[in-house]
Amino acid sequence: MSEQHTEVDRQSVVPLEGEPPESPALAGEDGIPAHSEGELRVPDGYALVEGAPSGEDRAVGVVVSRFNGELTTRILASALEELEAAGVPRERTLVVPVPGAFELPLAAMALAKTRRYACIVALGCVIRGETPHFDYVAGEAASGLQLAALETGVPVSFGVLTCDTAAQAEARVDKGAEAVRTALEMADVFAQLRSVPALAGT
Repeated sequence: MSEQHTEVDRQSVVPLEGEPPESPALAGEDGIPAHSEGELRVPDGYALVEGAPSGEDRAVGVVVSRFNGELTTRILASALEELEAAGVPRERTLVVPVPGAFELPLAAMALAKTRRYACIVALGCVIRGETPHFDYVAGEAASGLQLAALETGVPVSFGVLTCDTAAQAEARVDKGAEAVRTALEMADVFAQLRSVPALAGT
């Protein structure tokens, strides 16, 4: 395949107000712009289902670890603020505190199995210590939350900080908001998939 690229005509591309001008993008033989930022581009002509982090008409379950409570309180606050910003009212959000990150998967599975929630947001904070305890807890929390999603078909997002130090965790407490956006986007994808007409030949 040729490595030759041609410059895309940028004259018709107007940056948003206050947005810095972009450097010219390059297009390959397929005509898809190549972006140094690594942004995903889907070629034209394909059926596409893409979710949006919208909370409209959705109920959300939030499971949160009490361990490292000073940090998980802030992670939870970040998540709840994002839920409200996305349009999920307080009365449609259920918060379930559990002892630690190890218990998050069981609580997430229980919530998902009720079928009352469009998605589940799991929040916690595990900080590495001097023993292998960290590896067991972090690994089991991650695999257990994935299993809860796979077994129930309800999106479960991973908002568990796994850091070497408390300072690293402090800098990442907005992980709660990120986990909310992920969960809502997946819930929206699932909702759309249920209404997508069958493709030709399927």
